Amino acid sequence: MSRRITRSLVLCALVPAALLAQGRKAPSASPVDPRLERLKTEAAQKIEERAKLIQEIIDQVFSFGELGMQEFETSKYLTGLLEKNGFTVERGTAGMPTAWVATWGSGKPVIALGSDIDGIPQSNQKPAFGYKEWIVPGAPGHGEGHNSGQAVNIAAAIVVKELMERDRIPGTLKLWPGVAEEAVAGKAHLVRAGVFKDVDVTLFTHVGNNLGVSWGQSGSNAIVSVMFKFRGQTAHSAGAPWRGKSALDAVMLMAQGWEFHREHMEPAQRSHYVIKDGGDQPNVVPQTASIWFYLRERNYDNVQAMFATAKKIAQGAALMTDTQVDSVIILGSAWSGHFNKTIAQVTYDNIKRVGLPKWDDKDITLAKGIQHELGVKEEGLATAIDSLGGPVDMSRSLGGGSDDIGDVSWNVPTVTLRYPSNIPGLPGHNWANGIAMATPIAHKGGVAGAKVQAMTLLDILLRPQVVADAWTYFNDVQTKETKYKSFLGPNDGPPIWLNADIMEKYRPEMRKYYYDPTKFKTYLEQLGITYPTVKPIAQ
Repeated sequence: MSRRITRSLVLCALVPAALLAQGRKAPSASPVDPRLERLKTEAAQKIEERAKLIQEIIDQVFSFGELGMQEFETSKYLTGLLEKNGFTVERGTAGMPTAWVATWGSGKPVIALGSDIDGIPQSNQKPAFGYKEWIVPGAPGHGEGHNSGQAVNIAAAIVVKELMERDRIPGTLKLWPGVAEEAVAGKAHLVRAGVFKDVDVTLFTHVGNNLGVSWGQSGSNAIVSVMFKFRGQTAHSAGAPWRGKSALDAVMLMAQGWEFHREHMEPAQRSHYVIKDGGDQPNVVPQTASIWFYLRERNYDNVQAMFATAKKIAQGAALMTDTQVDSVIILGSAWSGHFNKTIAQVTYDNIKRVGLPKWDDKDITLAKGIQHELGVKEEGLATAIDSLGGPVDMSRSLGGGSDDIGDVSWNVPTVTLRYPSNIPGLPGHNWANGIAMATPIAHKGGVAGAKVQAMTLLDILLRPQVVADAWTYFNDVQTKETKYKSFLGPNDGPPIWLNADIMEKYRPEMRKYYYDPTKFKTYLEQLGITYPTVKPIAQ
């Protein structure tokens, strides 16, 4: 009998008939548990006492600035920290050298805590500057803020572990990193490797500019990241061009064919590409060339239809140039996320309890400084928490970004906690998104997020009905008609070579700027940066 069916039968005996019938009602309000309330208050205080730890993790990972599949320094640092705090670490998970799983505890419930760790190309921005200012020109950095999420999870896990040990609370904590999320190249492999097969709930964190959580169908698109490689024949480009068969011509024709195809795609599609290999030098007809596509649509079937069309266009380009499609390689993939209503409601109750950080004048000055620099609304930082988000009507969606937490969400009840470590109004995947990420804004937001995460962990550990209701929603609503199928084929392995050339180029210089918390209180202090540093705003 499958795990899903077994859970469904067990849960039928645990939840009200009305809930099973409708599947959409909130879990009935439970009476206040004095023990749980006391532990939540204690957890929040213990998180506050670990504000320095949160700051050091955020600053340290920021200073590494590593790209996907190359997060070696980041993973070495984080796993070492977890081992010092009593976690058992498995490294190289799912064939990815920078992936790992850190486990502590025993028995049920098993709670997984995840957050991404990779950076963005060309975003090695000095923190606390309200305008563009490189640390290492051209180098990668945390131009989204993935340096902060593990701090939220690790601080929460350490605190809750202490309480579990003292009060003999059963349960298992499993921490893991989102490797190469920017290439959606990691989590589908973790799912396939069975990392979540015994997990009861997954709590994910992602940087934001407010405290928030949502449930139901998200607005993210499903995606396939795929590289098309063409092979032709070399010749002297001037002496005997008629003897050559240009793989670059095939790449360019595929790109042009895709542009003509755009007119006939539904508005929700999002597709973009880069040419990673265009040949060796102009006087040699290119024997090899490649083009890397992101193909995004609302769901698995729509993405597969786009993928099928792309393959036809590739074959057509090869026919026109007398070349061959040498290979079609899936580098990454993701389902559109669907998040658990029960866990989202529990998380949101804790968000309301914690509230937003208290921003000071310096925090507001930095926020308004970069907002002014970018020409967007000068609103400063969030002053009221977001409402609980609900399902998106994908039949009316115009599409958007993607996140491979979607694959996890279709295999185990999952939510994503957004915490306020960044600034509103920024473009995303940009140097500007890095300026707050090693400043008091990021540190305060991380503390707030860790408090929410710790409280939610305690709810799951001490309220068995939360897990039961979460699986009822998962089985009877979310997956009743839609079943998960991986985009990955049996021979699709993780692209562990991804970004190796970029990091090899920049890492020696970046290493000079790694944060040393034994000598400096903060990364800003190490860099000699005044907080904040902004351009004067004319009155």
